[in-house]
Amino acid sequence: QVQLVESGGGLVQAGGSLRLSCAASGRTFSRYAMGWFRQAPGEEREFVAGISWGGGAIAYADSEKGRFTISRDNSKNTVYLQMNSLKPGDTAVYYCAAGTSPPSNSWRRDSYDYWGQGTQVTVSS
Repeated sequence: QVQLVESGGGLVQAGGSLRLSCAASGRTFSRYAMGWFRQAPGEEREFVAGISWGGGAIAYADSEKGRFTISRDNSKNTVYLQMNSLKPGDTAVYYCAAGTSPPSNSWRRDSYDYWGQGTQVTVSS
């Protein structure tokens, strides 16, 4: 069992940056691949970024490449999402997730078994 708690969301102007954190409970965090997803009002939850258990495999949605960076610190049971050059279109609730599927499936929502409650990110123009 893994419990996930996101933090770091907030209100930021376009062009600004935020760093999201996701703290995981349990001693098996390092066994899980981690992902970040987001959901805007009225939209489907969409993949943002994923990272393998050891950090060796990373994937991003095309719209986030070059702006967002996912990383993890297994000693702290935490995964991060550094978001730069934020746009109003990035406004959404951001969720972290944990799962055991291979990196090739990191973009799939059904690859993840555990989800956090989400943190709101609002980007003003």
